[in-house]
Amino acid sequence: MKILVAVKRVVDYNVKVRLKPDGSDVDIAGAKMGINPFDENAIEEALRLKERGHVSEVVAVTLGMAACQDVLRHALAMGADRAILVETDVLLQPLGIARLLKAVVEREQPDLIILGKQAIDDDAGQTGQMLAALLGVGQGTFISAVDVHEGEVHVTREVDGGTETLALRLPAVVTADLRLNEPRYVKLPNLMMAKKKPIQTYQAVDFGIDASPHLKQLTVANPPTRKPGIKLDSVQELVEKLRTEKKVIG
Repeated sequence: MKILVAVKRVVDYNVKVRLKPDGSDVDIAGAKMGINPFDENAIEEALRLKERGHVSEVVAVTLGMAACQDVLRHALAMGADRAILVETDVLLQPLGIARLLKAVVEREQPDLIILGKQAIDDDAGQTGQMLAALLGVGQGTFISAVDVHEGEVHVTREVDGGTETLALRLPAVVTADLRLNEPRYVKLPNLMMAKKKPIQTYQAVDFGIDASPHLKQLTVANPPTRKPGIKLDSVQELVEKLRTEKKVIG
C-alpha cells in the first residue's frame, strides 16, 4: 500500500506577518517559513500506518517554487520514503492545487492520499474535498483517527454533534486535523541526511493543466481593533444595555 501526502510551505505559525504598504498582500519577505502544521500531522499518520505494517511506501509532494524543497526535506527527515516537487511560479489556489495533485496521483497511483485539513496561511480548507471530487473517490475530512482494513480505510471525524465514523473504499482522500496525532520530533542527524536525498521534480506546465487563479485578491487589511470590554455590576444592568445600546433583545 502506498500513501501520498501533500504538504505546503507556509509562514511559520510563530511569526506575526505584516501588511505591505499598499495593502495588496502580506509581506513575507525574510519571514521564517516552514511546513504547514496540519500537513505535518498528515505525514505523521502516514508514518504510523507504515510502522504498523499497513503501508509499504510514503511519498511526500508539494507544489511551488524551488524554495519549497525545504518542506519536502522536513518530510524526508520525519521518515518519508520519497519526495516530489511540482515546480511552478503561478499563484496557486485550492482548485489549481487539486488539479495538479490529481495529475500526480494518476502518475503515482497511491492507495490513500492524506492532506492537512487546511493551510494556516489562507485557511481555505478546500483542496482535499476538491481533489476527491476530481478523482471521483471517497473522502473523509477533519479526521481525528484512522485505521486501515482490507480494501478500506476507517476514519473518525469531528462533526457538530460529536464524532462520526466512516468506512471508505480505497483509493480515498482524507484530511488531517491537529487532534489526529502528535508529530514526532525531527532530530538533527535526520535533517542532515534528508538534505542529501534526491527530490523528483516535475514542471507544472508539463502536465498541461490550467492551474491559474480564478479569484482576484483586491486588498488585504488588518481586522478592526476590538473595543475594550466593560464590567457591569448586575445582570439587570447587562440586560438593560443589551436592550437599549446593542438592541439585541426586545
